[in-house]
Amino acid sequence: MVQVDYQELKKGGFMKQVQKDRFSLRLRVAGGQLQAAQLKKVYQVAEKYGQGYVHMTSRQSMEIPFIKLADVETVKKELAEAGLQPGACGPRVRTITACQGCAICPSGLIDTTALAKECDQRYYARDLPHKFKLGITGCRNNCLKAEENDLGIKGGLMPQWLEDKCTYCGLCEAVCPTKAIKIEHQEQTLAFDGQLCNACGRCVQSCPGEAWEGRRGFILYFGGVFGNRIAIGKQRLPILFDQEKVHTVIETTLQFVRKHGKPGERFAGTLDRVGWDRLEDELKEAIK
Repeated sequence: MVQVDYQELKKGGFMKQVQKDRFSLRLRVAGGQLQAAQLKKVYQVAEKYGQGYVHMTSRQSMEIPFIKLADVETVKKELAEAGLQPGACGPRVRTITACQGCAICPSGLIDTTALAKECDQRYYARDLPHKFKLGITGCRNNCLKAEENDLGIKGGLMPQWLEDKCTYCGLCEAVCPTKAIKIEHQEQTLAFDGQLCNACGRCVQSCPGEAWEGRRGFILYFGGVFGNRIAIGKQRLPILFDQEKVHTVIETTLQFVRKHGKPGERFAGTLDRVGWDRLEDELKEAIK
C-alpha cells in the first residue's frame, strides 16, 4: 500500500477533507487578482475533477474542493497551463492580500497591486515556525484590515500646506478626522498639527484650490491576529516613504520570526514573549 504524505500535500496546497480520499485545492493568488483565462481554467478543473464549484476564501484565494488523490498531479499540470499554481498552507507565509489601491480606487494612496506582486515573489510560501499573514490596504478606509495581519501595510499621505494657494474655504478642516487642521476665517490663518495627523490624505484629495500637496508612504502594523486569539496590530515605526525600506522591514521581521518564533505560536505571541521593543530596535537598525 502506497504511503501518503498528507503533510507534504497540505504544504503544497492540497488540504485533506472529511471525505475519504478527497482534497480541497487552494490556489496561489496574489493581491486577489486572476486573469479571465485563469478563471476559465479554474472552472474547467472544478467541472472535471471536483464537484463543479469553487470556494472563495477569506483571504482572496480560491479553493477547488473534492479533488481525488489520484488526480493531484494531473490537476497541477492542467492549472500550470494557465499559469496557476497550488497555494501554500501550514507554517509559512500565506496568500498576500491587497485591495485595488490607487490604480482603481479614488481613495487609494499606494499601488497595492504592484506591492502585493512584489511581496508574493519575495516572501510567499517561505517556511517559518508558524503561519504568517501579510495584507496590504491602500488607505485609511482599511478595506483589507491591515491591523488584523501579522504584518499589515496601509497607504498614507503626509500633507503639506501651500499658503499662497489657500482661500481658507474650510473644506480641509471639515474633512480632517483627527482635527489636525484649524482655520480662523476672519484672520485668514491656518494651523496644522502634524502630531495629530493620521496621514489619511483627505485634506489633499478634497482641496478645490490645490492648497495641499502630499507625500505618499507606507504605514506598517505588527502582530495582528484574527483567529482563536484576537489582537490588533501595532504601529512601531513612523510612516516610510521608500518602498525598498518596506521590503527591508518585511525581511527583518521574517528573520525575527524565524529566529525567535516557536511552532504553533503566532507572531503576536512571539512579540509578547520576546519583547516588542526588541523587534522595534532591530527594525530601526535595519532601515537607518
